[in-house]
Amino acid sequence: MGDLATLSSPVLQSVYEGKKVFITGDTGFKGSWLSIWLNLLGAEVFGYALDPKSEEDNFQVCKLDNKINHLTGDVTDKNKLTEYMKKVKPEIVFHLAAQPLVLESYLNPVETFKTNIMGTVNLLEAIRETDSVKCVVIITTDKVYKNNEWQWGYRENDALGGKDPYSASKAAVELVVDSYKHSFFNKNDSCKIVTVRAGNVIGGGDWAENRIVPDFIRAVKNKENLLLRNPWHTRPWQHVLEPLGGYLLLAAKMFETKNEYGGAWNFGPAADQEYCVKDLIERIIKSWGSGSFNYDNTNEKPFESSSLRLDISKAINSLKWKPVLNFDETVEFTVEGYKDEIESGNLFDKRAKQITSYMYIAKNKKIDWLFE
Repeated sequence: MGDLATLSSPVLQSVYEGKKVFITGDTGFKGSWLSIWLNLLGAEVFGYALDPKSEEDNFQVCKLDNKINHLTGDVTDKNKLTEYMKKVKPEIVFHLAAQPLVLESYLNPVETFKTNIMGTVNLLEAIRETDSVKCVVIITTDKVYKNNEWQWGYRENDALGGKDPYSASKAAVELVVDSYKHSFFNKNDSCKIVTVRAGNVIGGGDWAENRIVPDFIRAVKNKENLLLRNPWHTRPWQHVLEPLGGYLLLAAKMFETKNEYGGAWNFGPAADQEYCVKDLIERIIKSWGSGSFNYDNTNEKPFESSSLRLDISKAINSLKWKPVLNFDETVEFTVEGYKDEIESGNLFDKRAKQITSYMYIAKNKKIDWLFE
């Protein structure tokens, strides 16, 4: 394999190299992977987030505090967030800081609404006071849609909703962003703001509680059976690099062109690559080489939608983005990422190697958005 620089999309390399990029939630699962990718692209990364929750977290094992500029802070602290952003003067902003778990939102609904909604309001207020910002990508979720359990994918203009506190909080974020865009960022020279909605993201470095893949890895390490709450629920599974590539491409296009690339954007797997929870775990067991599961037959479970699909036609047609990995490759990348943590070696370099491998697969499949 060649080095990463020779494989980078020219638009990614040209836009991000030497740019100041601000990431909220850089200590989280997706935020840490995004920080790694941007670091490899030559960006000057500034992170703002709470401390990692454990020594296992991707931010910690990759020693990202030695690779990027990080300030520990809470997005609910408007003054601290604004002061740091004004000091940094970033050109591009990615907002990932959130309370991201459905089950946690049932336990702590007030904190979920406070972090997700007011955290976003505070970010937008900080951007209003920072003239350097040219474009902003705000990450919400596929769960912002009013879920009618349809058998087809939701499009960006479908109705918003949310029966659980997490989903409702993220749907509210979409309304907040739309309000700010029309009220305060409505001039030709205003910074451009979009929201992005990804599927169920998996990959090495995720150790969140009550999330299916890390729960499985913990069960294997403890020689226990994994208990499946909802084995037949279908989700748009995708490796973490898939939506992150979409976010990076979208922000780059927003930065370099007059085309607004506005509104909301879905980033998910191909329509024929959606599987149920049981399918996912069975494939992971096969790839890992061990593991087992039982069914949770208790009746009292928090509500979770049984089916969720995304229509990614807008990203395919308007952004020329498309997913790189099929379901089996997604599982292989995920398992490899966790096994990398068990083996000795530099985890940052191993994550960089996965990004390189991802690009080579795209190149071999003639997926053009990374190389145009």
